[in-house]
Amino acid sequence: MANLKDKYCIVGVGETEFSKNSGRTTKAMAVEAVRKAILDAGLKASDVDGMMSYQNGDSTFAPFVGPDLGIRLNFYMDVVGGGSSTEALIGLAIGAIEAGMCKTVALFRSMNGYTEFRIGGTGARSAAPVRGADLAQVPFGMRSAGQNFAMTFMRHMYDYGTTSEQVAHVKQAHSRHAVNNPKAFEKKRVTVQDVLHSRWICEPLHLLDCCLETDNATCVIVTSAERARDLKQRPAYIMGVAGRVSKPRVDYHWAHGPISRVAGYYAKDIVFGQAGITPEDVDITGSYDAFTFTTMLQLEEYGFCKKGEGGHYVSSGIIELGGKRPNNTSGGHLCEGYTHGMAMVVENVRQLRGTVDDTCPGAAEGKHTYDYSPGKCRQVKDPEITMNLGWAMPATGSALIMRK
Repeated sequence: MANLKDKYCIVGVGETEFSKNSGRTTKAMAVEAVRKAILDAGLKASDVDGMMSYQNGDSTFAPFVGPDLGIRLNFYMDVVGGGSSTEALIGLAIGAIEAGMCKTVALFRSMNGYTEFRIGGTGARSAAPVRGADLAQVPFGMRSAGQNFAMTFMRHMYDYGTTSEQVAHVKQAHSRHAVNNPKAFEKKRVTVQDVLHSRWICEPLHLLDCCLETDNATCVIVTSAERARDLKQRPAYIMGVAGRVSKPRVDYHWAHGPISRVAGYYAKDIVFGQAGITPEDVDITGSYDAFTFTTMLQLEEYGFCKKGEGGHYVSSGIIELGGKRPNNTSGGHLCEGYTHGMAMVVENVRQLRGTVDDTCPGAAEGKHTYDYSPGKCRQVKDPEITMNLGWAMPATGSALIMRK
């Protein structure tokens, strides 16, 4: 994609409320999120002629969402997938536009992730037949994501001396960010000790090491840099993208070592090579936080610290607002709401624009104090480059680098 660097942009973003009971269909929520993104971009519905979504049998297809907005589609695609999909589909949207199949793509994720299809081993998902990738884990008692990933987390602790206390700093940092986010579902500062004293879910995961489950929809709009110049918002230029990069095995991912290695190890050269930068050039990260450990492992594998030093990195203060490279400035999946990765891209787009919707008195006019005290600012001062690190499981990942 080196020849496509900075040729495409994200120009619009939108989301619904994060809740535990939307009382709405995934179609209704998707329509709201897409409409908000269109208005955010300063587009008309007729300007959007491509639409993509991703789901795990828990959403509404794009061609049923588009017509409710008056959109006739020249291109659409609905993909089966979870956390590593956002960045990958942004890359596919670029490909569709580059191929001349459409001009502007709305990409959404809509899910009643608490009231209908819960990610863990409960609710509608637990009643579904065991098939596909589940065959690699369910027969061994690994019904939930936490159970499936635990071996990766535990092996890192065994090999490198990583501690639960170190990794709990991820939750502490993200909770501090969420307090300054009016739309975050959980606005409560959490300490490392709060995490360590919360009940066990699946060792080494405590309750507060685990993300929220929420109902919501989110959307981003991708178009060419040429079209972006005439639109409402400052565009976020796409420098590089890697999507659904995998380890040698996706099923039985623990059977191929090193066990503590995650897919970002393979994705980093792709995305940094396209962007022509190094981790040191990145100002803000948005690392998928299904669990505190997933954030730690990805930041390490993408080269923000050396292998084995992830525990020290996340506990050093560097990932907090006011630190060198804040991570998940909205609060992420641990505190804002669970969106299968989409909201982290939305957040980084707003950070690059300088229009984060924080609790500063002048935030609506883009006037931020950069005071990261509770209930105040979460806008990073003058960020130039952001990076999103997507995750579906230890063996599958994706990444996106954007610039101002």
